[in-house]
Amino acid sequence: MGDLIIKTGDKLRVTLPVPAVVGKLLFPVPLVGSGRDVLVDAKPVCLPGDELPAALAEPLFYIAPPFIIPGTGKLTLGAPNVTALTLSDGKPILIKGQFSATFTVEEPATVEIEGVVEEDPLRVKTCSAELITTDTTVTAS
Repeated sequence: MGDLIIKTGDKLRVTLPVPAVVGKLLFPVPLVGSGRDVLVDAKPVCLPGDELPAALAEPLFYIAPPFIIPGTGKLTLGAPNVTALTLSDGKPILIKGQFSATFTVEEPATVEIEGVVEEDPLRVKTCSAELITTDTTVTAS
């Protein structure tokens, strides 16, 4: 049996380690598929590279209480799950499932206590990512 495929409108959910918070990641983010020759419900399927929406590819603001003055970081996704046999435009199709992600701090979040500024010491935050779909019928191998 195949796995559920990911198409335009399905979502990416990234979970950061507590207490880190990235505003743009509080809710699952919709994906836009680039597959041209395979459609599901008249929507393009997602191919490798579609798992990171453009809005998440830029530096993202974050906090990590008690460091409540926002800093910035970059989200990097690991390899998502893909089909082994079914292809679109000669490429594998993204399928539902979890994979790794990393949030790398570029400018640390800070806190000022009695005139002294302290920085978030954790520069790399190991996250988890998940491709989620509401479709429960279309699968591929």
